[in-house]
Amino acid sequence: MFFRWDWLRPVLTAPIVPTLGPVHPDALTVGVFEDTLRAADTRDFLPYDKNRRWGGEKDESVLREDVVHQRERTLIPTLTRRGRGTVKVFAYGLRGSVVDEAAELAAKLAAAHDVAGARVVRPLAPGTAHPRGTRIQLKDFTAAPCPAPDGPVRPVTDWPTAVQGTFAPFAEAMAGDGLAFLHTQMQAGWCGPVLAAAVEGRIVGAIGPMEVRADAIGRAQLMPQYFAVLPEARGQGLGRVLWRAAMHWGQSHGAAYQLLQTEVGGPSDYLCQAEGLTSLGFTHTMHV
Repeated sequence: MFFRWDWLRPVLTAPIVPTLGPVHPDALTVGVFEDTLRAADTRDFLPYDKNRRWGGEKDESVLREDVVHQRERTLIPTLTRRGRGTVKVFAYGLRGSVVDEAAELAAKLAAAHDVAGARVVRPLAPGTAHPRGTRIQLKDFTAAPCPAPDGPVRPVTDWPTAVQGTFAPFAEAMAGDGLAFLHTQMQAGWCGPVLAAAVEGRIVGAIGPMEVRADAIGRAQLMPQYFAVLPEARGQGLGRVLWRAAMHWGQSHGAAYQLLQTEVGGPSDYLCQAEGLTSLGFTHTMHV
């Protein structure tokens, strides 16, 4: 075993794991970190990797020979060749100096691997004052019922054919939110259902795909979704109706929880806080 849990656990201020992203606090074990090292050798997806559903080969992997693991700090670098390539160093440590050390390592490894990007990912505790970056939020489906909301939301395939035909231009308009990619997956039949909101015969919002899979300890997790509403359709409560419809779907299909990442101060962040989700901490990504 490479990692010492008595060294790593005290500096895990937020439940974020390199190459995997957020994990449920109950599944945050030394075994998960060890799994990421083994996956670096095979380039395969771990069975509980949320990106496994998209198929292909795992693009991001841990640079295991360059991991720094000591009592008060752990630096875990990863490499992706997507685009012009990026090295990210996950900086686990309570001292401020860990960021500078991670930045130095990221710059060195980016040069060594001839990639354009070098970044530091710093997990931050839930009580962090004036946080920046991304908030990790937990929806616990065992805590309370998630009733189906009233509103113009149903699976895309349940809308009339003419309405379904408006999904393509909607997806293209919201490509920056991942909807164009989602549309390609839908067309290929490679993902679960997508819920859509339609107004006056036109799709103006969507959330999906809706899929439940087991996490590292076998608990049923509602997978993260792409979620967007056209700018001109915002302010009507459609985002909240879509989100509640997704939560109803997840609970109805046996999910125990969902983890979400929201931009601090963004619309989804405020929505999740208003809906009573639990904040598990933050991640702040810095370019080197």
